[in-house]
Amino acid sequence: MKITRQRIAFALPVILLFLFTACHHDPVPKPRAVLRLEYPEPSYEATSPPHCPFRFEKNSIAQIGDKGHCRLDIGYPEMKATIFLTYMPVENNLKELMTDAEKLTFDHVVKADEIGVGGQFENAESRVYGRLYEVAGNAASQVQFYVTDSTSHFLTGSLYFYSRPNYDSILPAAKYLGRDIRRLMESLRWENNDISRPGTVSD
Repeated sequence: MKITRQRIAFALPVILLFLFTACHHDPVPKPRAVLRLEYPEPSYEATSPPHCPFRFEKNSIAQIGDKGHCRLDIGYPEMKATIFLTYMPVENNLKELMTDAEKLTFDHVVKADEIGVGGQFENAESRVYGRLYEVAGNAASQVQFYVTDSTSHFLTGSLYFYSRPNYDSILPAAKYLGRDIRRLMESLRWENNDISRPGTVSD
């Protein structure tokens, strides 16, 4: 059969269409990144931040960053989370410090569905008193707390995730880190105070 230009012109689009459809693959959407849901059993170790008048126990997987002036970052890289600690001396201004800490909690949880304020903490023997706030909903911070000896020391802490707040997805990590925060509060001791007996955070 004689191949003419008309036959080539007719066949070329058909061949190209066949090659295009043969190599075409339907796009597969990439799965959205999610936080890891399985975490190691916590192992706690004593920590004494330099130049700070307190010590506590932290999870061994956490990394401490010192920002100076007793401002600490307790980082959890795999969970994309950080617990921020800020220390302030009490100078006849305890009421103001407590008010500011509570105001900061409510300012940061404007999108919260519920704020749990029942986590009151007391260890009279070691003079460590405080309160724990647990937040439900798409808030910027899921846990906030403060501890004080009521005369000289005041320490605040906040848990933040480096991701867009989505309460359902970060809930397992928030619960895990909430236990670490409770351990921090229960084991915290002011400088020169006894570390032998822990306190407990009530629910």
